[in-house]
Amino acid sequence: MKNKFYQYIQNLQDQICAGIETSDGQAKFREDIWTRPEGGGGRTRVIENGAVFEKGGVNISAVHGKLPDSMQKLFNVGEADFFACGLSLVLHPKSPMVPTVHANWRYFEMYPYYENSSPSGRLGGAWFGGGQDLTPYYLFEEDAKHFHQTCKTACEKHNLDFYPKYKKQCDDYFWNAHRNEARGIGGLFFDYCKANEQMSIENWFNFVTEVGNSFLEAYLPIVEKRKNLLYSEAHRTWQEIRRGRYVEFNLVHDKGTLFGLKTNGRIESILMSLPPHVQWVYDHHPEKGSEEEKLLKVLEKPIDWV
Repeated sequence: MKNKFYQYIQNLQDQICAGIETSDGQAKFREDIWTRPEGGGGRTRVIENGAVFEKGGVNISAVHGKLPDSMQKLFNVGEADFFACGLSLVLHPKSPMVPTVHANWRYFEMYPYYENSSPSGRLGGAWFGGGQDLTPYYLFEEDAKHFHQTCKTACEKHNLDFYPKYKKQCDDYFWNAHRNEARGIGGLFFDYCKANEQMSIENWFNFVTEVGNSFLEAYLPIVEKRKNLLYSEAHRTWQEIRRGRYVEFNLVHDKGTLFGLKTNGRIESILMSLPPHVQWVYDHHPEKGSEEEKLLKVLEKPIDWV
């Protein structure tokens, strides 16, 4: 399964990068191949200063080795080896009218040690995780509905309960608790998807790849619709203020970022999710009745878009 999924994310990275380059029409992805001293490596692709995308990354990695103490505590296990592979992407458009998007699809295996602290080599657990979510700066409700409908359609090919369940998990996860507001308008978030009576690991593979394959369909039509809209310096300032909240979430709450930092991941790949231009304005409040205030109201409580 780990080889099968790694092959899948290699191909998916190629497809997504090609779609993004076509939409941008100017910039191309720069590729870095890297290795991790403890085991494994990855392929980082970053796009910058494009006609549409100011900065973005579409990265894949497959890493393995001894599970660090911090992660042993998180998983509540003893000494173990691990394997983790996945695709992670974040795209920050130049225009405030085009939303930022994040997506991630990953697979994890763990191999517990024998009681004498020697590697057992036996599989002690395997699971999938991932999702995709949207962070607009100006809210176009039809875009929110399109993104969520695409997520719902992908889910319902496998289980009618998946969309409401994973939509709620997304709303709960991408929550800036210290600000008491959502990071964006959500999408899907799922984790610890293990084989059970209803779903084999093969079934989970089929579901996760279904969601991965839906990404460009969920996002690119929104980009095409909004990328040529006019905007002012005030719109751009608001975008940079909201990007600050994005940075706060990624550095304070995001499990993927923290996992990378605690497992000696490649720092450039981990922090590629951070936007290039950000503002933190003291005690900022938008004008009453403005489009900016409308967004904040939506971020106070999750909405059922479809």
